[in-house]
Amino acid sequence: MRRIKLTKFEQEIENAVGRGEYKPVGRNEFKEIAEAIAAYKAKKKDAVLNIRINSQDLQSLKQKAHKLGVKYQTFIAEILHKIAQA
Repeated sequence: MRRIKLTKFEQEIENAVGRGEYKPVGRNEFKEIAEAIAAYKAKKKDAVLNIRINSQDLQSLKQKAHKLGVKYQTFIAEILHKIAQA
């Protein structure tokens, strides 16, 4: 069998999958996540926000963002956007 050489990033993803850090999602949930990320990226970011947050809350947000495969600041901005639009 021929082995494929993975990049460092690809190897990190493969290792994370092996450790169970990712969970499978259904097509609808995947589509919803992809659309939310695309919509967020399409928006112009024209304001800066500096806040203080509990370090445990920040760590939890970072872990959730990592599981979704997005940067934690993008994840937090999307949460704030959803609340602002509600």
